[in-house]
Amino acid sequence: MSKETTLKGKLGDLLRLSASLNANKDNLQHLEGSRAELDDQIAKAQDAADRQALHTAGKQEASKQLRTSLDEGQRLANVLRLAVKQRYGIRSEKLAHFGLQPFRGRPRNAKPTTEEPQPQAPADPVR
Repeated sequence: MSKETTLKGKLGDLLRLSASLNANKDNLQHLEGSRAELDDQIAKAQDAADRQALHTAGKQEASKQLRTSLDEGQRLANVLRLAVKQRYGIRSEKLAHFGLQPFRGRPRNAKPTTEEPQPQAPADPVR
């Protein structure tokens, strides 16, 4: 009995069993129907594995195209954002319609006052 857990390992185990059964088919005439059914199931499994590999490759290619398109789109969006800023100016509130932050100036810092700290009254001791 095989202890294979992966699909590829299980398929390999079935292929080895089928090869052994085919090599000894003269001594195992009574298993001919089951052996033929096993070969049919192995062929279906290999076809499914091939289709799965094809889809995996297609998925990887689609992921690569997605990353490339997003990178190019982000570059183009950066250029367009700069063009919008150029057209309307960096202080225009119209920039907010494009998801851009208009420049509204820096907040002024309050001048620090030089106040002397107030002396604190001593706390009453608890009796």
